[in-house]
Amino acid sequence: MSNQSIYENAYVKVYHGYGHTHDLIVYGHVFKRKTVTQHKFTNNIWYNIFYLLRLFFVEPFPNARVRLHWQDQELENTTQDDGFFKFEWKATDEISAGWHYLAVDLLDEVGKSVTTGTGKIYIPHATQYGFISDIDDTVMISHSATVGRRLKELFIHNPRTRTMFSDVANHYKLLSLAHTTEATPNPFFYVSSSEWNLYDYLDEFFSFNGLPQGTFLLNQIKRWFELFKTGKTKHQGKFLRIVRILETFPKQQFILFGDNTQADPVIYASITQKLPGKIFAVYIRSVIAENDAVTKQILAAIESNGAHTCLFKTSKEGLEHSKRIGLISSEA
Repeated sequence: MSNQSIYENAYVKVYHGYGHTHDLIVYGHVFKRKTVTQHKFTNNIWYNIFYLLRLFFVEPFPNARVRLHWQDQELENTTQDDGFFKFEWKATDEISAGWHYLAVDLLDEVGKSVTTGTGKIYIPHATQYGFISDIDDTVMISHSATVGRRLKELFIHNPRTRTMFSDVANHYKLLSLAHTTEATPNPFFYVSSSEWNLYDYLDEFFSFNGLPQGTFLLNQIKRWFELFKTGKTKHQGKFLRIVRILETFPKQQFILFGDNTQADPVIYASITQKLPGKIFAVYIRSVIAENDAVTKQILAAIESNGAHTCLFKTSKEGLEHSKRIGLISSEA
């Protein structure tokens, strides 16, 4: 195979980035061929299984040269063994709040662009609060604690037929306007143990269900033979991703949402201890009742670090708590 032929079907996937003028971050992958993106939304189980499997039949492009185009700036980097790349930089000019477009080129051996991926980066408004939410079993019913049940949900449903917990969208929409306006919404970040393979799947689920648009920060991509490990990650990775967001926006307080199926309470307790005063509130959905006693102990430790806490079964309970602590108007 000639050197040039390895680029013929290559594809650059750019994920939504985030930041501000002095600290911009964007992630992506380079694959040897384009991954499946379009999806026919159907109740046909076999079609949904086939679609999901294709998301994990990826061929990462390791050690590939990539070039970022951002306004009048260009930066170069190299993909990791799994095709993953990251750009972090400072803008030369002040960047306004909102979504901004960018492009990433895949370069051949002589530095010529062979294909380009486009993406967006979100610059939040200077609001008082930011929100970081888990996805599985916090927003979407996933049964993450049991691999078999998690895979069943993934296989038999498409993004539009997955079940969301009742009243989540309403709660999150109100929070996006907490102490601000529709023109300057609070930022949302969705940090999950789900893999980058599921990026478009999750993006469609969030869009279809009317959840606030935000930035996804997911877990290392997996190949088809690792499918039975989906949703499983080292907890340190999630901790670091959240801390990175908090450090990027030092002037905002954050509200964290998670559940008690795995390690969210422990991770959030570690964060409030590491960054006291940075977390305004921690919300934990009670999915496994047997874990409630331990969860309450952890939340008590979080409160001792100065954050409000709420262990809730329904999003309506969480919304009422948001009203009590002044996040949301009592009239909402």
